[in-house]
Amino acid sequence: MELPPDLDHWAYGLMLVLARVGAAMTLLPGLGEAAPPAMVRAGLALGIALLLLPVLLPDLPPPPDAGARAGLAITGEIVTGLWFGWLARVLALALSTGAQFIAYTIGISNVLQSDPELGPQTTAVARLFDAAAPLLILLTGLYRMPLSALEGLYRLIPAGTMLPPADSLQTVLRWMADGFVLALRLAAPFVLASLVWHVATGLLARFLPRLQVYFVAVPGQILGGFLLLTALSSALLSAWLEALRTGFAGLPGTG
Repeated sequence: MELPPDLDHWAYGLMLVLARVGAAMTLLPGLGEAAPPAMVRAGLALGIALLLLPVLLPDLPPPPDAGARAGLAITGEIVTGLWFGWLARVLALALSTGAQFIAYTIGISNVLQSDPELGPQTTAVARLFDAAAPLLILLTGLYRMPLSALEGLYRLIPAGTMLPPADSLQTVLRWMADGFVLALRLAAPFVLASLVWHVATGLLARFLPRLQVYFVAVPGQILGGFLLLTALSSALLSAWLEALRTGFAGLPGTG
């Protein structure tokens, strides 16, 4: 049986596309979570790569003569995919990071749980929001925006080419700063309430030196923190989703 003459081009193109898509899928929020089985995530990455291959094949480079050049090109695609997936993941992690700040301010930071992404020193509040994040991304359809940007990334960084180091590092630093600012914005009401509470308890200790302020203040701090979290949780998730939508619209390859 005679093989098609362009089979090597298809096979090499699939390796290039799968390298970038598979690396990005390990980090994309909603689709690259650590909780689902690895077989499911690998199958999803392969399916997306097969869908993109016919569209991208005319612009993919031909198979090189040397195996070392092919390995270098595939390595470059993996680095590009990890870089892209990390940019999207940084904004998604802002919700869990903000929840960590919230747990510190309401006095339950010593209640720790293990999380596959945030590590073993994860507060219960952060674990709760971290579990809600991928569900919200999938329900609202936000996962489609990074996938669309991933397809457009091939026009910005063609397959087989390396990331520009200076511009890529600057982009990572900017997105990390945006993610940290978003986390602080989400936790801002709790930080402000914590400052007011500590000033009030300090004045109470000043005026009533015989009162055991600690045993009075800590239960009130925890109770008030939970009440504030209950009242603002919906607004926090809405603000995070809106910021995530805005951030995904600025991903490299969008537009």
